[in-house]
Amino acid sequence: MKMVSKSMLSDSGNPRRIRIFDTTLRDGEQAPGNGMDPHQKLDLALALEAVGVDVIEAGFPISSPSEHESIRLIVNSLSSAHIATLSRPLPGDIRLAIDLAGTDRHHLQIMATGSDIHLEHKRAVSRAFAQDEVVEAIGFAKSLGAQYVTVALEDASRGPDDLLRPLIDECIAAGADTLTIADTTGCMVPAEYGALISRIRAWIPAHIMVSTHCHEDMGLSLANALAGITAGADEVQATLAGIGERAGNTALEELIAVLTYRGDVLGCTTSAKPEWLYAAFEILSRNIGLSSPRNKAIFGSNAFATQAGIHQAGVLRAPVTYEYVDPNRFGRDRSILVGRHSGRCVIRHVLLDIGAEVDEDVVDRIYAAHVASRAGRDCVDLPHLRQTIIDSGLLERSLAR
Repeated sequence: MKMVSKSMLSDSGNPRRIRIFDTTLRDGEQAPGNGMDPHQKLDLALALEAVGVDVIEAGFPISSPSEHESIRLIVNSLSSAHIATLSRPLPGDIRLAIDLAGTDRHHLQIMATGSDIHLEHKRAVSRAFAQDEVVEAIGFAKSLGAQYVTVALEDASRGPDDLLRPLIDECIAAGADTLTIADTTGCMVPAEYGALISRIRAWIPAHIMVSTHCHEDMGLSLANALAGITAGADEVQATLAGIGERAGNTALEELIAVLTYRGDVLGCTTSAKPEWLYAAFEILSRNIGLSSPRNKAIFGSNAFATQAGIHQAGVLRAPVTYEYVDPNRFGRDRSILVGRHSGRCVIRHVLLDIGAEVDEDVVDRIYAAHVASRAGRDCVDLPHLRQTIIDSGLLERSLAR
């Protein structure tokens, strides 16, 4: 029997639906080498909408005229996903964001300074100044008709409670409906980040949304986001393939995989459609020249591939032996590759597939000539091995009669 904490469930006792906020086109795109033109960003936004993410952050409006065009294109083209933009707590930023994205389905995200480190070294302003400016910015956004106002607490993971709590209280009083708790430097471990989310959740009314924004500097962004969900976060900010500043952000595909397969353990659900993720990744890859590493979860070239004989024997009999995640569910295909680590099982599989008798002498000869002799990373797929066996002439006496 699975044990799910009552705090993980909605008021009705059902699993909570986690809102997914995709920031590929903002945090992901702003990292070196990830720049996209407006039409490339639009193509990716449409692909992300097909995945079923709830909110797509289209950009940082004040940063460039190219961002203006991107945001206009995306706002005019999306039909179901909400739009987000990022603004500094300045009237000019906020007015421009609302001019470009309007107020309908627009999540206006306003940056706030969440740590003394940033107050001192980045901004050289006092706590009181930083708090007043964001409160005034929220009021200004509301005066322009903003329906959804998110306060993004930058570097909140290094902010003390006596800074964060009064800032959060004042932001909510001013009209913010969502708080983004950023582990901007990726410095926290899951227990710490979960405890931070739990404290903040206890400070605020139930109707205020809490969002995670975690970075990958120590490889913990997904783990921290999951700890945040367990502690009561309602939304996760993520990027496709985890692209983003420095080592990147919580990977969207990994988040959706966990919510799809282990949501019961977390007491959470998602309405995202995993089968469309790889198509979105292919668009991203073309746009920014991103190659797929061999060992990346879900998107890696080896994520659903095997060359080792023991593993192949299991997968050929029943894929579940070594595949917890179904590749077809994520728009991928299973790949059986034949190299020097492969055994004879794969040869028997090919012989049966082409209608030949499984003659162990022939199996041994094929193994010696075409499998054991392969060097280094040299390997072939099953269709190639099949044709090699047919062309070898070794099957003349083994073909089924």
